Formats: sequence, structure tokens, C-alpha cells
Amino acid sequence: MRIAMIGTGYVGLVSGACFSEFGVDVVCVDKDTSKIDRLNNGEIPIYEPELDNLVEKNVAAGRLSFTTDLAAAVKGADAVFIAVGTPSRRGDGHADLTYVYDAAREVAEVMDGYTVIVTKSTVPVGTGDEVEKIVGEIRGADEFAVVSNPEFLREGSAISDFMRPDRVVIGATGEKAQEVMRNIYRPLFLIETPILFTARRTAELIKYAANTFLATKITFINEIADLCEQVGADVQDVAKGIGLDGRIGNKFLHAGPGYGGSCFPKDTLALVRTAQDFGSPIKIVETVVEVNETRKRQMAEKIAMACGGDLKGKKVAVLGLTFKPNTDDMRDSPSLAIVPALIEGGAEVRAYDPEGMAEAKEMLDGVNWCDGAYEALEGADVVAIVTEWNEFRALNLERMKELMASPVMVDLRNIYNPAEMTASGFDYYCIGRANGG
Repeated sequence: MRIAMIGTGYVGLVSGACFSEFGVDVVCVDKDTSKIDRLNNGEIPIYEPELDNLVEKNVAAGRLSFTTDLAAAVKGADAVFIAVGTPSRRGDGHADLTYVYDAAREVAEVMDGYTVIVTKSTVPVGTGDEVEKIVGEIRGADEFAVVSNPEFLREGSAISDFMRPDRVVIGATGEKAQEVMRNIYRPLFLIETPILFTARRTAELIKYAANTFLATKITFINEIADLCEQVGADVQDVAKGIGLDGRIGNKFLHAGPGYGGSCFPKDTLALVRTAQDFGSPIKIVETVVEVNETRKRQMAEKIAMACGGDLKGKKVAVLGLTFKPNTDDMRDSPSLAIVPALIEGGAEVRAYDPEGMAEAKEMLDGVNWCDGAYEALEGADVVAIVTEWNEFRALNLERMKELMASPVMVDLRNIYNPAEMTASGFDYYCIGRANGG
């Protein structure tokens, strides 16, 4: 099998590398010459654990390559995956499908022989129909098929998710296209991974429904955390108590500063707009979007309260900037709302993140950037843990007290024990637990 992967962003690069590990010949294409040059020089433009080793291994084996030449990549390919960005469109929140449609048109112009065109990008219901129309203006109906194959990769564990997924969803009609997809995913068939073949529109909606449901779980437990603080309950025990119910499950029930990243914010908003367009509004998701945006700003207020209600002249150490650990992704991270609010309130922010510093510097102004957690703590009046990187889970508390102007911690990820922090001499504020502020 031979495939072309259009787009070497997060989804395209991870998917291309993993397909090559399956034994498929993969050519990844991108218009960004500098990115392709870096990849050809062995440099990985994103941080994802083990991705560098996977790419190196399969490039050396001759199964994975990178190019800017779309025509060469598409020629002879059994399938062409479109894995380009679909950011929220400014002004209305709809997914911007410009890159998807441009890619479809370019593929149609250069493909030779029967080709399965697969949308790997997250796209609204009906996008595959439009791709089919675009390609059909250039090619005959018997020369191609358009398939939806949404990804369900978690940043930080994407390779494991791809190799051992809960399921694979393939929106394809027609035995010929289905057979191509079966061959591509053959290693997963062999280990009896659930492969769900559906109509194309159904596959497109499954992706949005999955992400918005998970975002709703996060938002639900965050609001329960607020209630816990008011009534004196412990949100972690509440989460465990409901998570043990098999109908609910324990995942995505970790209270925190709100969801972010490349998927949940734009996908919840896109589903809201799609539902409104079809006259079937989803009020639950509309509320989730509103509550999540408000929550990020509330976290800055929580830090201010730990400083006595006034941030002016205070030094705040911010540990963690990415939206989650084990990624360098800053997109819609809670820190992008929290840090500017702290600075606006008059605080001096000293920040550190293990992997997200380069991107953070492009997105945040007025921050004192530090080379490590303890450097950020020097002279700080309060430390706020925004992202739960492992290296922040066992900080030396005595050293922290020596470095800080006052021993105050705002733990937005609940990674420390309130009783132990109090016993160590810290004023400790967390989310939805005793001593939670």
C-alpha cells in the first residue's frame, strides 16, 4: 500500500509516521518548505513523546518520506489523506475549510488512476459532500471515492492512541473504497480493534460528538468543583464516586482551569454553529463553551484572592503554560487567559514550562521567562500550577519556601495534598477541595 498524507501538522505527522510503522509506504506533503527541510534533516517540528524515534526508524526503513511536491506524492497512491488545519473562522466560529477544499482541488488535478481521498482533518457534517463535488468537477465518478476517517488522538499519548485505539471510524460507501481502507488498517483488524464503517456524514458527526461530550464532562466536573468549595465537599472524591459507575467512567473528570488545546475549543464551537445552521441547537454544548471561557478568567481571580485580593506589585510564579502536559501545544491553553489577566491586575509574572516556552513567547507579552521551576519561584509571593507536568508534582517544599517571598500556592490541577501542604507551612489553595480557598 502507498498513501500520501497532505499536511505535516500534528495529525498529519503522527498519522503518517504510524501508518509507516504499519508497513505502508507514506509520503508526507506540506507547502511549508522550511518544515519539510527540517523533517528531512531529522528535526521534528512538534513535541510528542516517541515521535522522533518513530520517524527516524521509518525514514531509515524507506517507508516514510517528506516532500513539497504534491504531484509526486499523489502519483500512484492508493489513498490520499487530507490532514490540514481547520481552525475556527474569525467572526462566527465555524470551521474554516479553505485548506481542505484547496487540498481536494489540488489532489484532483494530479491524481492518476482510482484514488481514495480521505478527510483526516476534523470537518463539519457535509464537508465530504463538498469535497466530492470539487473533485467531481475535474475527475469522473469512477476515478475516486471520498471517505471520512476522523482521528481520535490525545496529545501526549498520540502514538499509543493510533497503534492501540479504542475504535477506528470510517465513513465510506462502496466496497472498493472500504477495501482500500481495510488494507490500510489491516494491522488493527488483526488485533481485533473495533472498526466501525458508517455513512460519511455519520463519521463526520461522530468526531464532533465525541469531543463535545468529553468537553462537557470536563466542564461538568469543574462546576461541581465550585459547588464542592461552597458546601465543604471534596471534588476528587465526588469524581471517584461517580466515575466508578460504569455508565459514567472516570476519565475526563479531573477538575481544573478549563479545557484547551487544538480540538475541544474549536470543535465545541463548530458543532454549536452547525447545529444552529440546521435549526437544531444544542443548548448543552452552547453552555459548555460559555462556562469554559468564563472559568479561565476566574482562575486569575482565584490567584488574586490568594494574594489578598490585590495583584499590584505581586510576583506570581506560573508553572506550566501548555494546555496539558507532554505537549508543546499552547492553543487555547488556560494560561493564555490567566497570564494576561494577572499582568493586567498589576502582577509581575515569572513563568516556566518544560516544552511550551518557545510557543508561549510568541503568544504572551510582559512575562519574565525562566529556565526552570525554581528560578521562577525566586522572590515570588505566590506560585500557581497551571499545567500538571510531572516535574511539578514533587517540588522540594523547603527549597520553595527559601526561594519565595511568601509560601503561597494556588494548585489549579490538584496535584498536592492539602493537609501535607498546610503542615509544610504553605497557604494552599486548590480546586474543589478543603483548603481550596
